[in-house]
Amino acid sequence: MNELIRLPKYLASSGVASRRVAETLIVAGRVKVNGIPVREPGRKIDPRCDRVEVDNIPVETASEKKYYLLFKPRGYLTTVRDPFGRPTVMDLFPEGVKTGLFPVGRLDMDTEGLLLLTNDGEMAFRLTHPRFQIEKKYLAMVKGVPSEGDLLQFHKGILLEEGLTSPAKVKVVLPGKRKTLLLITIREGKKRQVKRMCLAIGHPVISLKRVSFAFLNLNGLHPSAYRALTREEIRKLSVLVGLKV
Repeated sequence: MNELIRLPKYLASSGVASRRVAETLIVAGRVKVNGIPVREPGRKIDPRCDRVEVDNIPVETASEKKYYLLFKPRGYLTTVRDPFGRPTVMDLFPEGVKTGLFPVGRLDMDTEGLLLLTNDGEMAFRLTHPRFQIEKKYLAMVKGVPSEGDLLQFHKGILLEEGLTSPAKVKVVLPGKRKTLLLITIREGKKRQVKRMCLAIGHPVISLKRVSFAFLNLNGLHPSAYRALTREEIRKLSVLVGLKV
């Protein structure tokens, strides 16, 4: 690094958190530059001479990028740490592996499935940014039997508090009399989006599992298991989000 860069980008590239989370840390006053708290996400620093701390812990540039795919089980928070001591996805990694890692996006505590973790803040930022339209697939067991009209709403967009969702794909995997298994594909990541979409059409989610993220899937993994991404997978993700390979 040989030029001024924005503080959130520096924190992301150092493996502290994604850019979005880094901005939250800055606004909360948890980041210091040369011993002085900074609350402006637009602040630029010179990594060669400025000293950056988060929660009074010095930030060091991540020396090696790491990328892992986890089969997140139910009952774990998608966060690096929890102030109330509840289990987080980081508890599923040994000490020597999880250092510097943070989740890419979020799955609810009662949702299971594919979760990426990395110390590459720029990659994480792009994978979760709506501009890149990364496809995510979910198996959703919902109450009742959605009608053709209900399912058509996914394709048209469903009105949530923050506006209309982008068109989504939906397929009935296993019909039933009291509940139905749906395969739902989305390309955005609003908070609790799949659950809220299903609730909006009158068929609340009973259980939810993310089965794919872009071209990645859970093949060969059981709940709580993880694996490192291959070089080819990292290359393909980089191409998807416009990063140099």
